[in-house]
Amino acid sequence: MNHLISEEDLAFKIHVESCKFPVSEFHHNEHLQLAYVYLAEYGIDGAATRMRHTLHNLLIHAGITPSQKYHETLTRAWIMAVHHFMKITEQSNSATDFINQNPTMLDSKIMHTHYSAEVLFSEDARKSFIEPNLDPIPKYEG
Repeated sequence: MNHLISEEDLAFKIHVESCKFPVSEFHHNEHLQLAYVYLAEYGIDGAATRMRHTLHNLLIHAGITPSQKYHETLTRAWIMAVHHFMKITEQSNSATDFINQNPTMLDSKIMHTHYSAEVLFSEDARKSFIEPNLDPIPKYEG
């Protein structure tokens, strides 16, 4: 993979990690952007760990108990999905460039093609990662 991280991407990551990014403005696109940066820096396992840690800290800083908002299966599944799109995208110069090349990812409901609502919105899926029960997300080494 040849995926670069721009100065804007690094500034965004620092802004989020320092809890200066408002939780109320951290939507699907921002999750994708941060996932891209973490995957480019750390690979899939490192990205999942960093994303979990960063989201927990962001929620705590905003006065939200992570168990009320954080969803492990959605977080890990989106890391896997972004990783898949990075594998099939020859190169990108930034998270914005990458997302623009893969507009399918902007549909936050895409996980419904991989998970039934019953599984995805279960308490078990919120607490720990559950593999897709409808259609697997492609997996790659690294």
